[in-house]
Amino acid sequence: MSINLENKKEFVKKFGKNEKDTGSSAVQIAMMTKKIVDLTEHLKSNKKDYATKRGLLMMVGKRKKLLSYVKSKNLDEYRDLIKKLKIRG
Repeated sequence: MSINLENKKEFVKKFGKNEKDTGSSAVQIAMMTKKIVDLTEHLKSNKKDYATKRGLLMMVGKRKKLLSYVKSKNLDEYRDLIKKLKIRG
């Protein structure tokens, strides 16, 4: 399941500062996390889909860079984002 317009609006409403805040780091990280979860589910049933695996690894790397950026700018926002998305053990 990809991110459609309704899902995108939901992520913006939940993680953005206002209704049109699609470019903030928190919103980007939330949408990437959704895509990562979807691709992980896809790869569980399609183990030899190496192109998707490569895309998944690149997405995880980009999300990691964005998370480190948020952490350097605002530690409280970083911790809140981690809790809401449930991405760190």
